[in-house]
Formats: sequence, C-alpha cells, structure tokens
Amino acid sequence: MKKIFFIYMLFFIILNIKAQTNPLHQYTQNANAWLMYFGDHKVADKWGIHLEAQLRRNVLFSNPQQLLLRTGINYHIDNQIMASIGYCFVETYPYGAFPVKVKYPENRIWEQIQIKTQLSNIEWVSRFRLEQRLSNLPVLNTSTNVFEPGDENYTNRFRLLNRFSIPFKGKKIEDKSFYLSAYDEFFINFGKNVASNLFDQNRAYIALGYKFPNVGRFEIGYLYQTIQKPDGIKIEQNNTLQIGLSSTINFYKSKK
Repeated sequence: MKKIFFIYMLFFIILNIKAQTNPLHQYTQNANAWLMYFGDHKVADKWGIHLEAQLRRNVLFSNPQQLLLRTGINYHIDNQIMASIGYCFVETYPYGAFPVKVKYPENRIWEQIQIKTQLSNIEWVSRFRLEQRLSNLPVLNTSTNVFEPGDENYTNRFRLLNRFSIPFKGKKIEDKSFYLSAYDEFFINFGKNVASNLFDQNRAYIALGYKFPNVGRFEIGYLYQTIQKPDGIKIEQNNTLQIGLSSTINFYKSKK
C-alpha cells in the first residue's frame, strides 16, 4: 500500500508541474538522455572525496547537451550528516528550440549539507547546496560578427533536493535488492547579476534501482525537468532518460 501511495504522489507532483503554464511564456520540449556516475569514497574515518561525471545528450543520445565534471571533499559529521565543498566544470552546447549561440564553459564552487534519515522502510535524503557560478555566456564579437564565449558572469544559485527510496522487500535497501526511488529538486538564482529568472529550474524524478554488493547503486529512471531561461520568458519542459551509477567504494580501511 505504501508503494502504491508513493508512486501516486510522485506522478501527482509531475502532472501538477506540467499543468502550471503561463500564456506569456514560450514553451518547448526536448527528449534527452543523461549518463551519470556519482562517487563518494571515504579516504579516512571522517573524510572522503566526491567524484562525478555526467554526459548529457539531446534527442536522446544523438546531440551534445552538456558535459559536467564535479569533484569535492566530504566530511562525515556522523552516520547521517555529511558536509561537502568542491569544484564543478560544465560545458553547455547549443540544443533544442532555444539554443545558446555557441558552446560555452562554466566554472562553479559548491558547498552542501546532506542529511540521511530512515523513516520505517523509507530512506529520506535531503540535500542543501549553494553554488557560485562563473559562466562565459556567448556574446557577439563585433569585429568578426561571430558569437563566442564572453567574459565571466558571476551568479549564485541555491538548490534543495528531497529524495525518497523504498525497497521492494525488507526494511532497508541492502545488497542485491531492488528499490524504487523518487526525488524533487528546485533551483533558485540570486544576486545582482540575475536578470529575469529568479526561478531557475525544477527536476522531478522516478527510477528503478538495484544495489550491487561492494559497488553501489545502479538506477534507470525518468526525469521531468522544467528550465526557465535567463530572459524569464522561454521555458523548457524536458523529458529525460537517466542511467546512473552511485558508488560508495571505501578507499579507507578502518583499524577497528
């Protein structure tokens, strides 16, 4: 019964997001596919490293959308709370009906707190992330009449994620077990360089997962992503296939 309610609530959220349209906005949809690796590996009793790579494609796997590489340092406050800080590189390519003029890079510093709670047989993860973004947005070179990445534009962004996972059997997600996972994450821009898009995007996700012994979790899922462009008018409503591996291989051997 809990599983049925869980699925019902998730799709209610997705349908509700799809229904929120504004006649002043311009809308488009894309079919994307993201291949993802997330690694959180302990290197000491309290310390660890974060390694992440995402290959994001447009028209499923046909065209480039984004390349994302993220790394960082984790500090395990206790078994439930982890604090992190790190660096992220993103390259965005022209894609879809509202493409950027030319591919451009972005460099980010990020900080986050992640809290993991077990509620009966439901695993609840909350993540609070701040990002300081330096984006070389495309500008027109008047001497060549060609668009190229411009000077760095500094903005800030806050992200809040709540993720719920439930095993098909048992009280916890254990090795060799299947589970259902869902999350919602919203993004808010702030700072003096933000023009018309205080709301940046929202992501609603559902997936089937399997936990491999000594490796981590593998998931195949569907992401419904709403993105508001910097002009505050253009809206992307993207349907995305996600294939991801989240690894927790321990690089540290405790002396206990």
